[in-house]
Amino acid sequence: MRFTLLLLLTLCLGVNTPAWAEVSRDQAAAIATQASAGRVLSIERVERDGQTLWRVKLLTSQGEVRVVWIDATSGRIR
Repeated sequence: MRFTLLLLLTLCLGVNTPAWAEVSRDQAAAIATQASAGRVLSIERVERDGQTLWRVKLLTSQGEVRVVWIDATSGRIR
């Protein structure tokens, strides 16, 4: 009985993405394109000021190149 309850609890907790989950390359691209519409030119994972970030380079429809920084832990735009 305890094993079953523990298993159910573990499964329930696994449904939600934990706060410490890493943002994937594809998720970073999606976040960046929502923030600044354009075509993704490159994505690079970098360390900056002690944080892990995704550096997403976009080409806008106006021909501008923009760089969007995404926190690799939270998914927030920096």
